[in-house]
Parts: sequence; structure tokens; C-alpha cells
Amino acid sequence: MRLLMIEDEEKIAAFMRKGLKEAGYAVDLARDGDEGLEMALSGDYDLMIVDIMLPGIEGISLIQRIRKRKPQIPALIVSARGDPVDKVKGLDAGADDYLAKPFDFDELLARIRVLLRKRSQVPQELSCADLSLDPRRHCANRGGSVIELSNKEYALLEYLLHNQGQVLSRTQILNHVWQMDFDPGTNVVEVYIRYLRDKLDRDFEPVLIHTVRGTGYLLSDERKQS
Repeated sequence: MRLLMIEDEEKIAAFMRKGLKEAGYAVDLARDGDEGLEMALSGDYDLMIVDIMLPGIEGISLIQRIRKRKPQIPALIVSARGDPVDKVKGLDAGADDYLAKPFDFDELLARIRVLLRKRSQVPQELSCADLSLDPRRHCANRGGSVIELSNKEYALLEYLLHNQGQVLSRTQILNHVWQMDFDPGTNVVEVYIRYLRDKLDRDFEPVLIHTVRGTGYLLSDERKQS
């Protein structure tokens, strides 16, 4: 799971990042609202942790702007503002939860688990052209044919479908599907793209998985130059 933490207080950010990594999460850090907005919109995250008092775009406005583009990302506010009025304002802005500083770190982890669990419990029907993904059976269907997928094939296809029409780099795919930092020597992305093409595109029209040279991969029912 990859988290985006938007926090400008250096000591708090370092403490939280260290603890979250020890708990098994991959964590990217933005130190102001402008950087946080850019990272949230260009990256792919399972959850974001946002402070309210930020340089640049403040936290409430930041969540509202991200929500317009990516409404599916759970948002947890962690702020020194602990008054009920502030909590209501944060939740009304689109945050899924609100935790006041100082906090117990175990409580932070518990709240993150709850938000991630809620997100995973909502199966989403994803489709593109005559391709659909069945979250209950963990398989795909194209042109009326059921296509069995391995766990990684399923995760990769789900990621492509969630971001259909958007070019995804090898780095983004590695970070989300394999939860690993970019290794320029690995060809695992190319291998699994080939697996999906063999199963989903070889016997069907139109081709849905496209290579964008020098950039990455794209899933779309519009014909692209590969």
C-alpha cells in the first residue's frame, strides 16, 4: 500500500514516515500544499494523510481540489486543530477521518487500516469496450469469454482500468502493483503486459493495451500508435 503524507513539520513528518514504513507501508512525503496537490494528481495512492496548516494550499482547500479529480482516495486529516468545529469543517470538506495531534501512533495505524479496509470492501465494476473486470470472481471477461488471471495480472489490469485513458509509466506501475522502487534493470512490467496482451488482445478487437514509446502504457479503446 502506498500512502501520500502532506506534512510540513519536519520532526512530525520524519516520525510518522518512519513508523508507517516499519508498519509495511510505502510513504511519499510532500512538505507543502502545492507539492501535495501535484503528487496526488500525478501519482497513484491508496490513502493520503493531510495536515490542515500547510504552506501554499492549506489542507481543507487541498482535499477539496484533490476530491474533484480523484474522489476515490481516502483522506485522513492529522492536525493540531482539535476543536469540534475544525473536525466538522474537515469532514465536510471531504476528509474520511480526522485525528488531532498529539496522537497515539497505534491509533493512527488503526484508523489507516479502517479506511483502507472500507475502500477494499467496495467492489467496483471496471470496464473498457467489451472488457470487464469481475472483482468477486477475480477474473476478466471479454467478448463474453471468461479470462482467468493470476493475482499480479489481476492487479495490473485493475490499475490500468482505474486509470484508463491515462499513460502510466513503468515506475508508477512498479510502485503500485509490485510496491517496489524503480529498478531500471527489471523487465517485470513488460513481462506482465505481454501476459495480459496474450489473454486480452490477441483474439479480440480493438486492441486495448497500448505502448506509448518512451513513456509507458495505456489502456484505451481508442486506437493509439504503439
